[in-house]
Amino acid sequence: MSDLTVELADDLQAIDPAQWDAWSAGNPFVAHAFLDALHATGCATRRTGWQPSYLLLRRGGELAGAMPLYLKRHSRGEYVFDQGWAEAFERHGLDYYPKLLCAVPFTPVGGPRLLAGSHEDRVLLARAAVQVARQAEVSSLHVLFPSDEDARALREAGYMMREGVQFHWRNPGYGTFDDFLAAMNHDKRKKLRQDRKKVAQAGIVFRHLRGAAIGPDDLAFFYRCYASTYAAHWSSPYLNPAFFERLRAAMPDAMLLVLAERAGEPVACALNIAAGATLYGRYWGSTEFVPGLHFETCYLQAIEYCIAHGFESFEGGAQGVHKMSRGLLPTPTWSAHWVADERFADAIADFLRRETEGMDRYLDELESHTPFKAPAGAD
Repeated sequence: MSDLTVELADDLQAIDPAQWDAWSAGNPFVAHAFLDALHATGCATRRTGWQPSYLLLRRGGELAGAMPLYLKRHSRGEYVFDQGWAEAFERHGLDYYPKLLCAVPFTPVGGPRLLAGSHEDRVLLARAAVQVARQAEVSSLHVLFPSDEDARALREAGYMMREGVQFHWRNPGYGTFDDFLAAMNHDKRKKLRQDRKKVAQAGIVFRHLRGAAIGPDDLAFFYRCYASTYAAHWSSPYLNPAFFERLRAAMPDAMLLVLAERAGEPVACALNIAAGATLYGRYWGSTEFVPGLHFETCYLQAIEYCIAHGFESFEGGAQGVHKMSRGLLPTPTWSAHWVADERFADAIADFLRRETEGMDRYLDELESHTPFKAPAGAD
């Protein structure tokens, strides 16, 4: 089609926010404001190893689709682990980096990656990205945590698919938190009640702050907690205070803080992102250890909020089989991969086939340990 063009852009601010958000499907993590906050505050830039190279699809000069692409020289902040692939390249005297990555920096949350209005345009974007990768002479191209619609387009475009797992909570229509507890088997219900009792006996109470209710002091305390979580693991945070301040200014209603307090003083905090019918658990930290406080602040308070406000699901972040005992169930995730060197592509395809078989067995095993009561009449 003569009116169809593909181009690259290294500055998101040069793209009209309304045009970009028209294709974001309401997902907060690919919203113009969220991505721009990552770049404008220096969190995801060429200096930090995230060089923006957004793929734009235009039809008749108007933006018809987009793909958040980054040139990466490391694999940090991705949550789909390919360091073993990089080591294999190195052992054979080949460079794995730089590579091209389609993802939301530091955000292991599923959602749209091929931002377009039709399956055909999503396939066009996926194929155009391969051509960009070929022209840039990078080793590979990776698309992390695509939506189901995107995964179908990526398969059609010839990408190899890799299966993973996260743990998500679904709301079948609970009226109260007690209804949720009543749906769990006896042992899990008893354990959750005991854990909640320990937190309450420690004098901890909770406040839920959303949007304009989040003040500068609240955000500053959250960041102190967030940074302390990284410090406890001898690391430093990917995101800086300016990012969260900018996010609060640009997308206030998307932010939900769960604040744990004792005698009016904050002791822990978790930040969630709310969008549509889904609440996304993102970051947490505390200033002291209290038994059960982590799970209460991060998961049970979020579930209670979802029930009270009619959210259909809560996504608790990357990994963590321990989340099952809190009512979050295994949910498959996907990533898509294209590798330039056919020899490595064949080897990786074989690895992914075997890995997927193992992952499917693992998911079956997890599902057999559901924390919920068996349906009436089930064996």
